[in-house]
Amino acid sequence: MPDAIIFDDGLATLGPLTDLRAAFDVRTGALTNLERLTRILKLNILGLVVPQRLAGIARDTHGGLAHAVGHLPSVPSGTLVISARCTLPPTELDELEPGQSLIDKSSQGVIAARLKDAHDYAAFFADPQAVARSTGTLVEVERPCLLTHPWSVRTFRDQCLTTDLVELAAGGENDRIPGVTILGEAPVLIRDDDGARVFPGVVIDAENGPVVIDEHAVVRPGAVIIGPAYVGQHATVLDRALIKANTAIGPHCKLAGEVGGTIFQSHSNKGHDGHLGDAYVGQWVNLGAGTTNSNLLNTYAEVMMRATPQSPLERTGQQFMGCIIGDHVKTAICTRIMTGCILHTGAMFAATAAATGNVPPFAWVTDEHAPGSKRYRPDKFLEAMHAVMARRKLTASPAYVARITELFAQG
Repeated sequence: MPDAIIFDDGLATLGPLTDLRAAFDVRTGALTNLERLTRILKLNILGLVVPQRLAGIARDTHGGLAHAVGHLPSVPSGTLVISARCTLPPTELDELEPGQSLIDKSSQGVIAARLKDAHDYAAFFADPQAVARSTGTLVEVERPCLLTHPWSVRTFRDQCLTTDLVELAAGGENDRIPGVTILGEAPVLIRDDDGARVFPGVVIDAENGPVVIDEHAVVRPGAVIIGPAYVGQHATVLDRALIKANTAIGPHCKLAGEVGGTIFQSHSNKGHDGHLGDAYVGQWVNLGAGTTNSNLLNTYAEVMMRATPQSPLERTGQQFMGCIIGDHVKTAICTRIMTGCILHTGAMFAATAAATGNVPPFAWVTDEHAPGSKRYRPDKFLEAMHAVMARRKLTASPAYVARITELFAQG
């Protein structure tokens, strides 16, 4: 079991994905990057290094493993360090020698390194690219694996989800459940011994990929789930929902309507009809009844997106690309979200016009207030946030509140 440190260099523009979490905690399939790396590589995690702005939140989640840059205790020479933005470890990682660093050829970001000199680690976490280039041999990796933009979750989604489902379903067996129709030959794992409940009338289509329904998840009557798909712990798929392929539902989410190719981080609700496709949905999101997005341009062209409201348009490499919805976003009933839209952290969208382009952080959008013209009041936002979290018997930590306050101050 190799000793390893996962480091978040904070270099990529990942928009709302990493406003309130380190890159290793972003769900990029059924699992987060950290969960996947740990499982695949059988790592013994010595520490998690994050930018100062995320240190408090990381400690809330990971306790004493989390350290801000510059505050990690001494690291033994030869310890494997892996980027928090690494979605799937490249095969070259298995043969990485002391003094070598893996570089993502397309983005030139550092994927992993083993440093010969223990004294180099502190400098490495402060500036991984500079240290990797000055202290050893660079090994370029042809296949991209690093998150570089908000839409990278779409880029790596299918491969990550398939990898995760194979890992999660390995060795698992479950009896057919009376009244539940299972099609196809791919593995279907329902953790009913651990509290998962699938009602009669559910159809699970595993003709094109596995389906895993995790501990204490609930799938209500009439729902259809098409693999590859994942229903996370304590998640609920409501009556007559259609969950299409390449969907990963994180813990404590509630879904209805038509959902396909979408990753839900956790604790978010899409409890009504409406279509959501090829999207990423953060934490504590609530989508009003009838909220629907477009995931394909009328021209069938490649989708172009901006990572932030100030960023230039960039190619996503995707024909099917829906939207990125940041943490704590709220939409009103019948909200329309256009292809390639990003709704940033804390935005409230309640306009009859469609959401397009970038909706700024904490924007308060109504027919009277266009995106960017009015912001959520900080005190009112925090009041609503605490109320939402209290419904799940959770409380925002001081570090979490401080980070929200910091994001407000950034404008």
